[in-house]
Amino acid sequence: MSLVATPSVNKGLLGAIDSWGREVKPKGPALSLKGGCDRLCRREMEIEVRLISRELIKPSSPTPNHLRHLQLSFLDQIQVPVAMPFVLFYTKKETTKNNLARCNQAKKSLSEALTIFYPLAGRVKGNSYIDCNDEGALFVEAQANCQLSEILQNRNPSDSNKFLPLQPDEAKDLAAFFQITFFRCGGLAISFSMSHKLGDALSQFIFLNSWAAIARGITDIKIPPFGSATLFPPKNVSGFEPRMAIMKDNIVTKRFMFDLTTLAALRAKYTENGISPSRVEALANFIWSRFMAATHTKEKDNKLHMMLHAVNLRPRMEPPLSELHFGNICRIAIAEADMEAKDDECYGIVRRIREAMRNVNVEYVKKLKASDGHLNFLKERSKSVAKGEVVSFSFTSLCKFPVYEADFGWGKPVWVASARLIFKNLVIFLDNKEGQGIEAWINLKEADMAKFEIDKELLAHVSSTPKENSEFMFPALELDARSRL
Repeated sequence: MSLVATPSVNKGLLGAIDSWGREVKPKGPALSLKGGCDRLCRREMEIEVRLISRELIKPSSPTPNHLRHLQLSFLDQIQVPVAMPFVLFYTKKETTKNNLARCNQAKKSLSEALTIFYPLAGRVKGNSYIDCNDEGALFVEAQANCQLSEILQNRNPSDSNKFLPLQPDEAKDLAAFFQITFFRCGGLAISFSMSHKLGDALSQFIFLNSWAAIARGITDIKIPPFGSATLFPPKNVSGFEPRMAIMKDNIVTKRFMFDLTTLAALRAKYTENGISPSRVEALANFIWSRFMAATHTKEKDNKLHMMLHAVNLRPRMEPPLSELHFGNICRIAIAEADMEAKDDECYGIVRRIREAMRNVNVEYVKKLKASDGHLNFLKERSKSVAKGEVVSFSFTSLCKFPVYEADFGWGKPVWVASARLIFKNLVIFLDNKEGQGIEAWINLKEADMAKFEIDKELLAHVSSTPKENSEFMFPALELDARSRL
């Protein structure tokens, strides 16, 4: 295999500037943006991404002094200290501007957006606050050595990470970072990664869609409420370490597609006493059951097997919060499997997770605010996890989120992707472009994925067939209504 140099991409490394005000492209071998540390690494994929420029984008107007200290809320404090990435892919239109014009349009509008979303241009200060100092968000411009169609044909989760200037655990104190990557065909990808200390996935797409609207010349942008610490005051979280959830080694991410017919069948399968689960609940139950079937031995292991499902708290508060409210305003519903229910492939989890999600209600939120009960639970559970006494499996659904709305002036994205993450037993659900099927981005330990991905019952429900490298291949796209996924 060929060796590819990987440059460091972080504050203080801005190079020489050419007449366009852009960094001079370095000479030498192709630059693989896979981590931001100075090293030589083996190229794992044929796709290479070459750095063109990097800079810090500052807000177009300075942040007022009274807004420069954004206190983290309790729900921010207990989030894992990583950046969560999304990558949006756009085809070239007949009226599309050249690369330089599109890049400048993206940077100018980003600067304007950062004036409204000022914490994203600041720095994360430990587990305490965001210093909204206008230091700027990292913005990288890059060029891929392939056509966009090659990405859309394979949709390999590992490829998504090539379009990130830093990997999720390498953000350090950056609140947000971006990359625009141009393909040979004229298409492009825009990645946006935001510190989980700053907000949840809904907050990310609120920002993305506002940024895109500004790029189209829209000036009537709704200003989101910040400051969720007034809703969930910070606590002394010593004794709980969110970082323990990070697992960089031997994690494999695969993407599985489930179509409308399959989702309807799963909803019917898990209907109990006339109560039909949502398509997300049904798919979560199915994936968890197949994970258990593939990895769990029938011998009693005395471990707690748990399903966790992220829940948006905004509509569950009194009074309900606007969906525009920015921050980590979500929590998790938790259900413990009944491992004695041998005749149930889901070990009773279907009913239990439904009840757990229903119980994340107004009263739950009041208790979350008023007591340390949830924090104490997290501390005790983290001890059990560290001892290997708990096997948890987490789901985050972004279905029905405004994921495909970000039009920067060159059309809406043809595909919105997650990336390879650094957590085991984590599933992210994304609607496909038409909102009919669901993409499941599944992160497992390598040994568990090897068993899970060949499960016959799983493969009978997946809307595509595995190719040789076990990723999921889709037919070449004509980018019309018949072939979009």
